Amino acid sequence: MPSRRKSREFAMQMLYQWDLGGNTPEQVAASFFAERPAVHEVETFARQLFRGAVDDIAKLDPMIRGHAENWRLERMAAVDRNILRLAVYELVNLPETPPRAVIDEALEIARRFSGEGSVEFVNGILDSVLKALPARKTGI
Repeated sequence: MPSRRKSREFAMQMLYQWDLGGNTPEQVAASFFAERPAVHEVETFARQLFRGAVDDIAKLDPMIRGHAENWRLERMAAVDRNILRLAVYELVNLPETPPRAVIDEALEIARRFSGEGSVEFVNGILDSVLKALPARKTGI
């Protein structure tokens, strides 16, 4: 069975590359999967998450800012910022995924890819975002 976590990890890595590298989303995805062959379902879901987050960045970032007390988005660790973008995108736009599963996956990715304190930081912001969302609202 394809791993949705692997898809989320790939999507976060692509967001990170896009955020810091200045390439187009198409360039990032093409080079990313040229170097990392993936099962079709894993790649498809990763691309969906990545492209969705990039396309909605102008709506996601203000949501994150609104729940990140005393933190400017630009001052957050780039990995944490992109984990948050990915998770908030999924919470808002993919109602078929249980919210707790989205948050748990984000925390596991933070444990794997980020530094000390990131799990608590990401968890606090995502819990706040989730509480502010209407029950299973879709779309931003």
